[in-house]
Amino acid sequence: MKDMNDMIETRDLQIGVPLTDRSFNIVSDINLSIRRGDSIGLVGESGSGKSTIALSMMGYLGSGLEVLDGSSSFQGSSVFDLSPAKLQKLRGGQLALIPQNAGQALAPNLRIAAQLAEALELHSDISASKRRERMVELLHQVRLPDPDVILERYPHELSGGQQQRVAIAMALAGEPEALILDEPTTGLDVTTQAHILELLAQLRVERNLAMVFVSHDLGVIARVCTRVVVLYAGEIAEDGPVGDVLRNPAHPYTRGLIASIPKLSEAAIPASMEGRPPSPGSREQGCLFAPRCSYANDLCRTSKPAQTEAGQAHRVRCHHAAAIARRADLPATTRREPTKVGSPIVSLEGVQIRYDSPGLIDRLTNKPRPTPTCDGIDLTIRAGETVALVGESGSGKSTILKAISGLVPPSQGSIYGPDRLQLPPSLKNRSADQKRRIQMVFQNPDASLNPRQTVEEIIGSPLKLYENLSGRALRDRVVELLNQVRLGASYLRKLPTQMSGGEKQRIGIARAFAARPDLILCDEVTSALDVSVQAAVLRLLVDLQAQTGAALLFVSHDLAVVRAISDRVMVLYQGRMCEIGPAEDVFGEPYHPYSAMLMNAILEPDPDKAPALLADDATELSPPAQGCPFQRRCARRIGPICDTESPRNALGPKGPHDIRCHLSESDLRG
Repeated sequence: MKDMNDMIETRDLQIGVPLTDRSFNIVSDINLSIRRGDSIGLVGESGSGKSTIALSMMGYLGSGLEVLDGSSSFQGSSVFDLSPAKLQKLRGGQLALIPQNAGQALAPNLRIAAQLAEALELHSDISASKRRERMVELLHQVRLPDPDVILERYPHELSGGQQQRVAIAMALAGEPEALILDEPTTGLDVTTQAHILELLAQLRVERNLAMVFVSHDLGVIARVCTRVVVLYAGEIAEDGPVGDVLRNPAHPYTRGLIASIPKLSEAAIPASMEGRPPSPGSREQGCLFAPRCSYANDLCRTSKPAQTEAGQAHRVRCHHAAAIARRADLPATTRREPTKVGSPIVSLEGVQIRYDSPGLIDRLTNKPRPTPTCDGIDLTIRAGETVALVGESGSGKSTILKAISGLVPPSQGSIYGPDRLQLPPSLKNRSADQKRRIQMVFQNPDASLNPRQTVEEIIGSPLKLYENLSGRALRDRVVELLNQVRLGASYLRKLPTQMSGGEKQRIGIARAFAARPDLILCDEVTSALDVSVQAAVLRLLVDLQAQTGAALLFVSHDLAVVRAISDRVMVLYQGRMCEIGPAEDVFGEPYHPYSAMLMNAILEPDPDKAPALLADDATELSPPAQGCPFQRRCARRIGPICDTESPRNALGPKGPHDIRCHLSESDLRG
């Protein structure tokens, strides 16, 4: 008799592309059973089949894909046999999806009230007269302040964390029994992520929800999942209780993923796995992971391993699982050597940046201007060093990069280049050499690489512009750069659409280094990459920096990544500097209460290590006009002085570490 607690079940599921003479699988032999109250994590590199499996549980298949064998059912009914009407009722009702990017999932031209009302109309029996009350209740449930205000706003008027909470509220509108979550916290800052995950964990318990959580972040999986399924090339490599798998990985691929995660405790580049997964449809005779595995032997290359037991409810597909499980060590990290810094190449002095532009009526009526987006920014970057800017969304990190690059001119203050030569505020007024000296690598290579240009054209563009290269000399230099980013000449004719996310990011890095710049601005360059690719990109940046002597200004919300790569760190809140100093000092004690809050929110791939107590997940639209910028959220606020006086360096003039706080050094250490 079937257990009624089973919500979602896949049996021998194979999804792929049927061809006239054969077919090839995207995912193969997927057997999963998810019960009420379960939270299952699907992890693996990009292309491992995570989203394909999760979305197939809702009866959705990507373009050109078909179910080649097996089944996927919800509460005993095959989702692929449901009529379109029943499938529509299921999706968003009993089985709901929380997408990766809520900003793209929400309709930009509709207020939040209209979008929630539509979800209630389609997936609940609540009458129109009661919907407003239910909408307020849902927003309260996801801990959004002032629901009546939020309901009247458009998505662009909300922060990323608020948009994600609205997406969760919409998913809950139909009283679902199961949730599919596809990378729901990717791109969120650490504190927002921690609060969203805490909310989801509570909802799972309170409503006995089944959850399928797709993520490349093992820290996220450790926090919210009871079980983890590790996927490689569309197959289950390892499957078991989250604590067992993350503490005692029995598959070399799982070990490689864990080893790729940077640690907050050490300034070291994590180990990255060599090679890449096989192409979809390739027919390896033996283990799919064998070409990348240090344990592989002739048996691995000729015989496909079966799933075996590695512990209670812990399964693994590997010929060497028993020997691997007995090993406690992981691949070694590479400690960063102390950086040899040179002379200043860019300096910011008293930089203030505004986005508001008062109109004529505002000026005639002397309407008070809002506080600046960034204010009082002083920063000197020296040749060969890596400086990181960290803070929550809205802290001004990317705005400072835009000011340095000339995309957003400062309203006050100055930016200097080498030899104290002042840079024109606007990019259009800078000389070709000034533009060459400062290059940028963007967060999303899909948005920054021209999809119609080949790799040769993309990397060749700055070489034509700044070095006047052409013909064979141009091609040879492009190949040299491709070799430096470990891709090679075979990529010359490829288009961005023919490459993985990690490969596209390498092309962006090659384009930036092509100009032989003094400074490279890195804006969240690893945030969308899986951990193994992230580790390889970090190593690549460090190696290229050592070869060229370029400085890096590195923006990230991942403090473990910052710890791995940076020499100095500036902590920003609402566009104001809270702390700056050597990375080893900022990540030690004493530190600013805001820095402490950020570090307490870091997730580790260990289910026993939950984030420390966090401050309220409040969102401030603008900084206070005076006093400490963090005064409203600070758990260590000491009185009116925090509201009225700008804090000075709590450590005094005794070194390069500057902490702007009214607390004394002894209090900060306490």
